[in-house]
Amino acid sequence: MNLVTNQTTTPLKVAVLGAAGRMGQTVCAAVDGAPDLELVARVDAGDDVAAVVRESGADVAIDFTVPSVTETNVHAALDAGAHVVVGTTGWDDDSRGRVSEHLERLAQAGTPRGVLIAPNFGLSAVLAMTFAAKAARYFESVEVIELHHPDKVDAPSGTARHTAHAIAAARAEAGVAPSPDATETGWEARGADVEGVRVHAVRLRGLVAHEEILFGNTGEQLSIRQDSFDRVSFMPGVLLAVREVVSRPGLTVGLEKVLDLS
Repeated sequence: MNLVTNQTTTPLKVAVLGAAGRMGQTVCAAVDGAPDLELVARVDAGDDVAAVVRESGADVAIDFTVPSVTETNVHAALDAGAHVVVGTTGWDDDSRGRVSEHLERLAQAGTPRGVLIAPNFGLSAVLAMTFAAKAARYFESVEVIELHHPDKVDAPSGTARHTAHAIAAARAEAGVAPSPDATETGWEARGADVEGVRVHAVRLRGLVAHEEILFGNTGEQLSIRQDSFDRVSFMPGVLLAVREVVSRPGLTVGLEKVLDLS
């Protein structure tokens, strides 16, 4: 997928939900700086999402809010006529299923829309997740460590869960046994169990967003590490998602789906 924009087309109108937050402010600046995009609305807590999106004429709404409101925001933006790009974590099978049903209803009514939910928009993070899924079948043991700033409200991170799901699916497809573990007591120290993959969450001042995937066999270890030091690193992925979602009706989960990683 080419990340270079086509500057000859009519700019896509974009509304940013959660515009006052740290990520929201960075997204607004990125959209403002993109010649093929136009920032038409900044939506903050307390605003009527559907009304603002509809009145602004936004083609795409970008949601960087909080887990407690993100699903409601997506439904409101869809009802207001926009496609939606989501960077907020906290999504599960049930919430994604409800969005899929909403999109199916819109398609049946002749107004197809697209929603792209990405656990991480960092290109290095997407590549790390992809590499990890490819490596998963070749190692007896695997664990995931995610490290974030202490203001993050959920754990494990959406990125770590997405990574673990992909690893688990690859191992199941290859018939790989669960990672060996003789632990009998102190399971609380072994991290979260995400489909049989242990995921550990670190919260430390000074961090932004980081992930390490550890694979082990007898006599060898593979470590895949990704570090995001500044939120601007997520912006190429966010802008790519905005440009792609308008031509992808239905629900897309993961930025890797719009990158040429085959």
